[in-house]
Amino acid sequence: MIYIGIPAHNEAHTIGVLLWRIRKVFQQFPREYELLVYDDASTDDTAEVLRPYADVLPLTVLRGERHVGYGGALDALCRAAAQRTRYARRDALVTMQGDFTDQPEHLPELVKRFEGGADLVVVEQTPLATAPVAVRRLRLVAPWLVKAFVRVPGIADPFGAYRLYRISVLRDAIKAAGPGASLVTRDGWAANVELLLRTAPLARRVETVQLAPRYDLRQRASRVRPLADALQLYRFGRAARALQAARTG
Repeated sequence: MIYIGIPAHNEAHTIGVLLWRIRKVFQQFPREYELLVYDDASTDDTAEVLRPYADVLPLTVLRGERHVGYGGALDALCRAAAQRTRYARRDALVTMQGDFTDQPEHLPELVKRFEGGADLVVVEQTPLATAPVAVRRLRLVAPWLVKAFVRVPGIADPFGAYRLYRISVLRDAIKAAGPGASLVTRDGWAANVELLLRTAPLARRVETVQLAPRYDLRQRASRVRPLADALQLYRFGRAARALQAARTG
């Protein structure tokens, strides 16, 4: 089973079309799949848009009654996939954004690498001049903010959302986090870095793939806030280094 986990907050303009494009991909690349969408207390028509799709697609909508942010939604999706699977070694969770930045047509590339033995497949985004200004600015400083404190061997771009995780690795990470502890405690790009740091050491094989995102299909402005997100990455980097030192000390 390939679970597709999508955090969604006010994505009414894109989420339905995205799900249909994913369906089309799996019609041409037949695999058993299930869509998991975490509706993070959306205040637009996201819930109404999703409702009819549940009747025609293998879709489960997880509804948050209060807004928990991207990191909280990512944590919920990882736990939902880990709980639902029957074959943790044979199943995987793909995380992707709900705004068309991550292209469904790239899913077969991730799944093929998983079927070839990868426990973790990390999409490293090709820098684009067409990316929103806020994204370009954060991408300029993000590597310096994080790499000064933490490194993931073999991973040049730890910031993207588009990834595939073998569910047995997620289960091990959840267990390692401890009873009642969150797997993802940060938000924004720091949430993606945190999840990578928790899962990569538990994966027997990690692969990367270079794929270009799309920003021209979005129906809303970017939610990246360069200064606030950079500060969060810096704080996370310092905390992560201290945690790693405590584990190895």
